[in-house]
Amino acid sequence: MTHKYVWADAPAQTAFPIARPGLPFIFAAAFVTFVLALAGFGIAALIGIAVTLFICYFFRDPDRVTPDIADAVICPADGKVVFTGIVETNPFLPGRCMKIGIFMSVFNVHVNRVPMTGRIEKISYFPGTFMPADRPAASTKNEHNAVVLETGAGDKIGFVQVAGLIARRIVCNIKEEDVMTAGQRFGMICFGSRVDVYLPPEATLNVRTGDRVQAGTTILGRMQSS
Repeated sequence: MTHKYVWADAPAQTAFPIARPGLPFIFAAAFVTFVLALAGFGIAALIGIAVTLFICYFFRDPDRVTPDIADAVICPADGKVVFTGIVETNPFLPGRCMKIGIFMSVFNVHVNRVPMTGRIEKISYFPGTFMPADRPAASTKNEHNAVVLETGAGDKIGFVQVAGLIARRIVCNIKEEDVMTAGQRFGMICFGSRVDVYLPPEATLNVRTGDRVQAGTTILGRMQSS
């Protein structure tokens, strides 16, 4: 089936877009590298160059075109699907939910995107631990930021940014009552992490555990009309 695709965000004006939260890390690494080079520490400076380039790579923010399908649930994160299935309870939405867990390694793009068009109803931050994000318990035990969105059809979905073993900074650039479009950037998690999506139990899935997915382009599933 051929879908229409749209730009959820305006395309960047640079050849290699960098996410804004990464700029302090890049400047710090570049400055240390410069100082090492001036001091004559050649090998250390070369290592510094490699680290700076990797940080630039980590914070890359490529443009994405998003399928323009009203009932489609768009993937919020690049990575690997580590969980799909029904959960009987969760701290974010009432009742049974369909849950999809996506693990992002340090080699994935870490910019997060909104799964569906709608109004941001609630944002809740929870402090927690920093166990490896691919563990099931990380969803609720680790530091996380939960967003509840109400779609135009009146359905509610949740998407949760979960910090990991290395990730110690969650960035969320939206606020309650914002109206967002599917595929729009809304934040990121620095240095390895996870995003969980919670849907009504009637939703149908297009992915399964082990699949590789891409933020803003992969369709995780479809909502069912009430």
